[in-house]
Amino acid sequence: CPAPSALRTANGTRICAQLYADDSPYYDQCCAGDALVVDPGADVPYMPHGWAARISSLVVGTRCELTVWSRAGK
Repeated sequence: CPAPSALRTANGTRICAQLYADDSPYYDQCCAGDALVVDPGADVPYMPHGWAARISSLVVGTRCELTVWSRAGK
């Protein structure tokens, strides 16, 4: 998994969190597959299409907070 301080887009913009579709009990194989990027200040009451119950691992960037809910619509 990337270090929390290393979460950036290809052009260098800061990312607050990155959520991944694949996981593994082996640390070096975690944070794989499709990735969903959470921008600073994002408020997403519903998961994007195809992401519900799919996230297996995640990294939250430095000085960021990620709040999640177990039901749709917060």
